[in-house]
Amino acid sequence: MTLIDTRQPPEQASRKVADYKPSLLQSEEHGLCPGCGEPVAIRVVLEVIEELGLAQNNIAVLGHGCYGGFIMLLDVDSTLCLHGRAPATATGIKRMRPDTAVWTLQGDGDMVNEGLAEILHATARGENITCILLNNGVFGDTGGQMTAASVIGQRTKNSIDGRTADDHGYPIAIAELVASLQGSAYVARCSVHNAASIAQTRRCVRKAFQRQTEGQGLSLVEILTMCPTGWFVAPEAGTDYLMESLGKTYPLGEIKDRAAAPAATAE
Repeated sequence: MTLIDTRQPPEQASRKVADYKPSLLQSEEHGLCPGCGEPVAIRVVLEVIEELGLAQNNIAVLGHGCYGGFIMLLDVDSTLCLHGRAPATATGIKRMRPDTAVWTLQGDGDMVNEGLAEILHATARGENITCILLNNGVFGDTGGQMTAASVIGQRTKNSIDGRTADDHGYPIAIAELVASLQGSAYVARCSVHNAASIAQTRRCVRKAFQRQTEGQGLSLVEILTMCPTGWFVAPEAGTDYLMESLGKTYPLGEIKDRAAAPAATAE
């Protein structure tokens, strides 16, 4: 086995062999903070949409959050909606355009706080949409306040000493709630804190869209993302903090998968 010494720069510089930017992303320039994990997660979703041949047949519904600025960068049909209402808006679009892949993009504040009823009722109805949750445990867009997904002990702008169950209640594990409802077809929780987790996130997002194209019901992929600014940590410390805080409360992996029913065979 050949070992490569990575303690020093390589003698020969690397060369670019492929485009880094997904074709559905119009620019890699964005206004999000250094170390933010949301651009990575959004990139993965766009790559999967293209891989599945849905580039010309998908509609995105974005909630309110830092990620909302990406609506100007996505080369897909998309719309913004009121706080928490992305699943309801997506429901209307999907019912009018049943052959179109409809997906939502929300943060934990948008989905688990303002929109908790929306995601649960959309799941209970078995709406055939794909929901992407970017969970960093804070209201990043408004300064880093606590959300319903902030974990016990997590410091936020309005829980400086750390969230406590006595004062603030327990965090809501939305993925498990959605998985418990009959209308959900696929539910997974992933992360973007390292290369392996990003690869796993891509596989889960792919399955989520596949279950929609199969007409199985609502699919949800919760992606744990870094928010160093909202966590009061340095950008380079974001990945470790993510797994030391949210990662311990929200285990990664597939939670539910209602695979397509096998085709009937002639007797």
